Amino acid sequence: MSTSTHVLSTMPNSLAVDVAIIGAGPSGAIAASLLHQQGKRVLVLEKQHFPRFSIGESLLPCCMQFIEEAGMLEALNAAGFQHKNGAAFRRNGTYTTFDFTDKFTPGPGTTFQVQRASFDKLLADTAQSQGVSIRYGETVEAIDLTQNPRLTVRNEAGELYQIDAKFVLDASGFGRVLPRLLDLESPSCLPSRSAIFTHVEDNISDPSFDRNKILISVHPKHKDIWYWLIPFSHGRCSLGVVARPELLAHLEGTLEQQLLHMISEEPTLKVLLANAKVVQECATLKGYSANVSRLATDKFALLGNAGEFLDPVFSSGVTIAMQSASMAARCLTKQLNGEMVDWQADYSAPLMQGVNTFRTYVQAWYDGRFQEVIFYENPNHRIKQMISSILAGYAWDTTNPFVKDSERRLNMVVELCKNNMPIPELEEV
Repeated sequence: MSTSTHVLSTMPNSLAVDVAIIGAGPSGAIAASLLHQQGKRVLVLEKQHFPRFSIGESLLPCCMQFIEEAGMLEALNAAGFQHKNGAAFRRNGTYTTFDFTDKFTPGPGTTFQVQRASFDKLLADTAQSQGVSIRYGETVEAIDLTQNPRLTVRNEAGELYQIDAKFVLDASGFGRVLPRLLDLESPSCLPSRSAIFTHVEDNISDPSFDRNKILISVHPKHKDIWYWLIPFSHGRCSLGVVARPELLAHLEGTLEQQLLHMISEEPTLKVLLANAKVVQECATLKGYSANVSRLATDKFALLGNAGEFLDPVFSSGVTIAMQSASMAARCLTKQLNGEMVDWQADYSAPLMQGVNTFRTYVQAWYDGRFQEVIFYENPNHRIKQMISSILAGYAWDTTNPFVKDSERRLNMVVELCKNNMPIPELEEV
C-alpha cells in the first residue's frame, strides 16, 4: 500500500500540515483517522516498518468503540483474530472468571486477542485507505516549539527535512519521543518490575481451557509474581511472566530458559503448556512503568504509553492509548476550528481519571488487596459487574462507584473479604 496521499506526494526540504503524529501504532492510527474525518491535514511519521512485533496483545472491550469511531471495525471483524469475552484468574488451585458481557457499564462486552504485528498494521493500513498519509522509516530528531511546532525529521536515506505543524501528537509508545526531546520524563510511582515473554505454539489439549479469555495466573509462593497466557487463533499464545527484577536476578541461562523455569513453578501452567513450543525469540522489558511532568499544551499532546504506562496486568495499555487518541482528537479539532481549548481541564485531567482508576487496581493487585476480591468465593453479583466494567476498560465511567471512588470502595470490600463476611449490596457498603 502507498505510504502517502495526494497532499504529501513529494519529499521537500520542508512541508506544512495541520497535525504531525509521531508513531503509527494504535493511538496514532486512531487519532489520524479521527482528525482526517474532520478534514484536517495529517501526517504520521513512523520510525519502523510494519508489520513489526509489539507486546500488549489482549484488547479490552472498551477499545471497540474507538475502533468503530475511526471507521475500522469492519476491517477488524474480518481479520480472523481470536474472540475475547472476559478474563480468567488462577491462584493456588482457585479459578475464577469475569464475563465482560455481564458488566455495569453500557458498551461492547467482547473484543479480540491479537498478534500486535498484524493488528497494528491493519489499523495503519485502514487509516491509509481512508486517505491518511503515513511515512515509514522516518525518525523525529528534534522539535522547536518557539512558535508553531517545527519538527526535524530524518528519512531512511539519512536526509533531514522539516515539518511545520499547527500541533504535534506523540503516539510513539515506549519510544516516548517528546518526553525525551522536551525533558518531560518523570519517575513512576510504581515499583520497578520486569517481564520476560514470547509466543508459543501452545498445543493445549485440556478441553476446559477457555481460549476466549486471557488467563492470569499467580505464582504459588509470591503473590506479586504473575503470568499471562493470551490465546490467539491458529493455536498460538502470548506467554509472559512479570516480577520484581530482584526475584528474576537469580535465574540462570537464556531468557527462554528463565521463562520456562518460571512457568515450571506454577503447577497448572506447567501441565497446560507441557507440549508448548517456543516460536518467537524471548524478549524482556525492564522498568517499564513511566510517567511525565505534563501531558499536553496548546502545541502538543502525549498519547498512550508516550505519556504514562502503568503495568500489563490488566491489559490497559491499548485502551488508554485509544482513549487518549479519541479525547485528543476532539480537543484538537476544536482548537484547529478556532475554539478555545484548556488542555489541562479538557484533556489531561479527564484522561488521568481513568488512568488513576487503573492505577488503584494495579497497585492493589501487587499488594494483594485486589487479589482478595478477585478470588473471593462468594462475590456480590452487582459489585462484580462494576469491577468487571473496569477490567473491560471502562475506567472513565464515573457513574461506577468503583471508578468514582475507587480506593475507598475497594478497601471496604477488601475488609469484608478478608474477614470472610458476605458482601452486601452496594448501597450498604
